[in-house]
Amino acid sequence: MTTIQIRIDEKTKKKARKVFSKMGLDVSSGIKMYLARVAQDEKVPFVLRTENGYTPEQERQIIRETEWAEKHGKRYTSFKELMRDIDKK
Repeated sequence: MTTIQIRIDEKTKKKARKVFSKMGLDVSSGIKMYLARVAQDEKVPFVLRTENGYTPEQERQIIRETEWAEKHGKRYTSFKELMRDIDKK
């Protein structure tokens, strides 16, 4: 056996303790279960999201598309100009 120490804010710890308690577990057992699953599956057991709510791949794709549009896209100086261009098509 080995020991792991982590620092976590009190609010998160209390919320996690409450969830684990409802499942009949203490925080230590819950964390052990999480680490065992990570080791077994060789990945985290949930979808990682960026602060914007996207997966890292989705966010990279949005950035690529935005950069492409900024480099190659047509720019309009007004909404009217945009609407005229749309009406032509």
